[in-house]
This record gives sequence, C-alpha cells and structure tokens, in this order.
Amino acid sequence: MSYETSETAGLRGPAAAAPAPRPRWNKVPEVTVYFWVIKVLCTTVGETAADLLNEKAGLGLTGVSLLMSALLAVVLVVQFRTRAYRPGVYWLAVALISVVGTLVSDNLTDNMGVPLTTTTTVFAIVLAIVFAAWYRTERTLSIHHIDSTRRETFYWLAVLFTFALGTSAGDLVAERMDLGYWISAVLFAAAIAAVAVARFALGLNAVWVFWIAYILTRPLGASMGDYLSQPTGDGGLGLGTVVTSALFLLVILGLVVYLSVTRTDVAEPERATEHAV
Repeated sequence: MSYETSETAGLRGPAAAAPAPRPRWNKVPEVTVYFWVIKVLCTTVGETAADLLNEKAGLGLTGVSLLMSALLAVVLVVQFRTRAYRPGVYWLAVALISVVGTLVSDNLTDNMGVPLTTTTTVFAIVLAIVFAAWYRTERTLSIHHIDSTRRETFYWLAVLFTFALGTSAGDLVAERMDLGYWISAVLFAAAIAAVAVARFALGLNAVWVFWIAYILTRPLGASMGDYLSQPTGDGGLGLGTVVTSALFLLVILGLVVYLSVTRTDVAEPERATEHAV
C-alpha cells in the first residue's frame, strides 16, 4: 500500500494547483560590524588603487576610468544574475564601484577643472534624485529588501553616487580646512559617531542613518588611505599606494572568505508576495 506524502495530497481544485510562494533572498548583506569594516577598507582601497592605477598603468585618468568602469560593468552583470547574496561577488562590486566613484570625481575636478563645490553639489542633487525615484517607486529605501532587479538597480545607483559624493565632499573639506590626513579621519569618524548617537539616543530614522553613515565612510576611508600611502613630507606615513592597497586587499579577502564560510551576514529569505516591501 502506498501513501501520499505531498503537502497538497488529497487537495482538489485551486488549492492543489497553487504553488508555494518562492523564497526571496536579499541580494545584499546584513548590516553587521563586518559590513562596516569591509566598507571602510573598500573605500580605502578605492582611494589608493585609483591613485596607483593613475600613476602606474600609463593609461591616464580617462583611460583608467574607462577600464575600471568596464570591469565594474562585468561584475555588476554577474551580481545581478545571482539569485542571492554572494560575499565574493558583492564585495568585489563594492571595491570596484569605490574606485570608479573616486575616478568620476577626479576626472571632473582634475581633467575638466570643475570646482569641488560644484561636484559636491551636483552629486548630492543626483543622489537625492535617486533616493526620491527609489522611494516613489518602491515606497522604501530599506536595504533589507533588495530582492528584485528594480530595487537592486536603485541600490547600486545610490552606492555609486554615495562614493562620488563622499569623494568630492571629503576633498572639499580637506582642501578648505587643510587639517591633514589623520585629523580629517578623526573628524569624519566623529561625524559617524554623532550619527550613531542620533540614532540610538534620539531615534533618528534607521534608513537615513545607514545612508548618511555610508556617505561619511567614504572620506573616512580615503583619509586613512592617504595617511598611510602618502609621503612623510606630505603628512603621510610613506607606505606607498602599492603596499597600502595590497595590505587592505588582503584584509578584505580574509574577511570575505570568513563570511563566505560562516554566512554570518546572510539574512533568511522571505516568502514572495504581491505586497512585499
């Protein structure tokens, strides 16, 4: 004698035909301490690697920008084709978008002579437009539900312009205030701490806290990278862009391997519904 073991055994009509909702995996990591550590490291690599490629590759700022943009496009295609968060692919995309965001800002200021005040303002406006379009379309800016192509598109556009804005704003602060690399790093770290206090003590919206901190980590990482890589005569430690980039890339690689094995930053999938937000 045989027995039905299916969950739909014995059902008839629409109930038997209706499939179970397909799980929807978030395409980005959970926001843990690992997230912020790797984000700052990627930001530092973005600063030092952009300088390294511009100095050593012999392609010029424009040529390097085109090359890195092409590599980013390839990695983003892979990222969009994955069905869930994959640490290696995701963080490679972040590292490359950090480099490209830096190069976009540098091209405008160094090659085209656009003032930092202008680039900072323009990138802030473009980022605001991305957020407005994202919210108007999806009714949320949360990164806990990046589970569709449209939401992921908005997410990566926002990430790109946070890097570009962070680069321009950070350079503007450094240029206007002339604080030096390590003091600038302390200043931006203090700003991030103030945002955290506003979140936990004053109840500032978590989504906005995340994106403000995401922007501020760009100049924080850049200041750290410049302090380590630039010559001692310019206020740095003189490690050079090669050593600094390699050091941070090794740390990033180690953390990404750890996360790939432990999956500590992977969120459980949610069931897809028509009204998932």
